[in-house]
Amino acid sequence: MPTRILQDLKGLRVQVIHPPDQAGLALVEHLRRIGCSCETTWPLPDTINPSAVVVLVSIEQENRDKILSLFRPVQPSDPALVAVVTYEDPSTLQVVLECGALAVIERPIRPFGLLTNLTIARALWLERQNASKRIRKLERKLAGNNRILRAKSILMETQGLSEQDAYENIRRQAMAKRVPMDDLASAIINAHELLTFKDMRD
Repeated sequence: MPTRILQDLKGLRVQVIHPPDQAGLALVEHLRRIGCSCETTWPLPDTINPSAVVVLVSIEQENRDKILSLFRPVQPSDPALVAVVTYEDPSTLQVVLECGALAVIERPIRPFGLLTNLTIARALWLERQNASKRIRKLERKLAGNNRILRAKSILMETQGLSEQDAYENIRRQAMAKRVPMDDLASAIINAHELLTFKDMRD
């Protein structure tokens, strides 16, 4: 993965939200030397460019509220955020932490460290993406298991089956119909709820 991250920096779409001062111009120049494709934005926009993969933002106390509204809450699909700071005082670091920055670049801007911080931000962003995918997969699996448990309970209640027999019943039907067990469980639950609703109306 590290090699891929370094290769991906070439042509990486970067949005630089920084005043067009000496530091901002130096930042863009260094990024372009690395091979990044830069878009410069100032003042702070209302939204982030959806095509940006990495966003570098100037952290200024007077812009704290707008920065936080722009980057909070952090979503897994958000671009990797790199904070650009002048001071390492507690209030600045608080904004850095609250906006979800994955790396920090200090002013005055120097070429040394920029590549490292970009690489770290991208690596952490990819880890966040992978973790989010694993969480969604586990959530789907848990929801499927819960549906199977509910369907088992319905069969045990309505057909007088044991827990093991109810499970085997669902498994056999799923195999016969060539559908996942949790899909069949959903069908059992929906049918039961429909019949229950009909009985209540009658």
